[in-house]
Amino acid sequence: MNDISRRRLLSTAGAVGAGGLVVGAAGGAAAHAATEADPAALTTVGSTEVAFRSTGGSRRTTPQAGITTPLQSTGYLIAFDLAAGAGRGGAAALLRRWSASAQKMMAGEPADHDTDIALDAGPSSLTVTFGFGRTFFDRTGLAAQRPSQLDPLPDFSSDHLDPRRSNGDLWLQIGANDPLVAFHALRALQNDAGSTARVRWQMTGFNRTPGATAAPKTVRNLMGQIDGTGNPRPSDDDFERRIFVPADGGEGTSAQPKWMAGGSYAIVRRIRMLLDDWEKLPLTHQEKIIGRRKKDGAPLTGGTETTAMDLEKFGHDGKLVIPDNAHARISAPEQNGGAALLRRGFSYHDGIGADGTPDAGLLFVCWQADPLRGFVPVQRKLDRGDALSPFLRHEASGLFAVPGAPGPGEYVGQRLLEGA
Repeated sequence: MNDISRRRLLSTAGAVGAGGLVVGAAGGAAAHAATEADPAALTTVGSTEVAFRSTGGSRRTTPQAGITTPLQSTGYLIAFDLAAGAGRGGAAALLRRWSASAQKMMAGEPADHDTDIALDAGPSSLTVTFGFGRTFFDRTGLAAQRPSQLDPLPDFSSDHLDPRRSNGDLWLQIGANDPLVAFHALRALQNDAGSTARVRWQMTGFNRTPGATAAPKTVRNLMGQIDGTGNPRPSDDDFERRIFVPADGGEGTSAQPKWMAGGSYAIVRRIRMLLDDWEKLPLTHQEKIIGRRKKDGAPLTGGTETTAMDLEKFGHDGKLVIPDNAHARISAPEQNGGAALLRRGFSYHDGIGADGTPDAGLLFVCWQADPLRGFVPVQRKLDRGDALSPFLRHEASGLFAVPGAPGPGEYVGQRLLEGA
């Protein structure tokens, strides 16, 4: 099986017809936002390949895969802590191994010492995204290269955070449209860590499978709400500025180290949804809490999902049609000084608790060029009066610096680990 990739075997068997779509690490952003994907027959899902390395172009580097890549049906979020004494050299060796394995598996090829879990599968849009937590820089002697954007997040009143499932030195996001392909990547990368790093926490999520709807649709969360309507789009004039670190690192007090050029910051939150309480609410009450119709995601002021909200519209009763504490109103960029972030999360369900309630909700992942200007102001606003807050519990949190995709011959993070 080493002489021929799973991807080639699949196409040779005629399972994918004309072949799979290849989406570059930034090329996918040029056509679709993270929640937009062309419909595909299930027989072609396995053939889709996402590039691991930078595709070049006018920018010095392009983003890593898994940021603007269309949402996959299966996801793993996993954090590692470096072993005592691993240091900068051990971290560099680990990232070389991880980069080599990720490149092979994203191309549908076996990893070294492969377990054959996904032996007969194609790439299935597999992406592996790598990030660095605040503590990574102390453990590797690179504190001088730590961006100020990794300063700890403020405390929020809705936080009930478990430190054992928060933060970490290194963070990986794995996504694929085949659960076995995703699990295969998870096992390979865990095995690559060896004695250099140990797992701090792991979370498993899911989304709708591509091709499961007649036409592309924004995903729904476990509350049944369309989630992601307000995402910034790659076609927006300010998309790059809001989501990615500029090639020159920016200016003034917000300037960032050169190794983050083309990168982004991921905030990860495990948000438990109190579904038993939510599902008891009448539909009209749910819609007022969100500020949108549940059926199609349109604002309560009318139109379609993509129609702008009329935040000044009053009803016949003299009250705002979209209540002043509605989630959609409070989180809207125009209500937060233009603050915007790209949401790209997964739902999760970890069984039934001892009290009989589901341990389920959202693995919230958002991307921005600067979390102090993206996530923090929006979350502060939500924390002060979001009508949805009583039905949510933030149970884990992490903030990670995610550099751009490696160029030819590079490994992820090489510019940090060898350029300082």
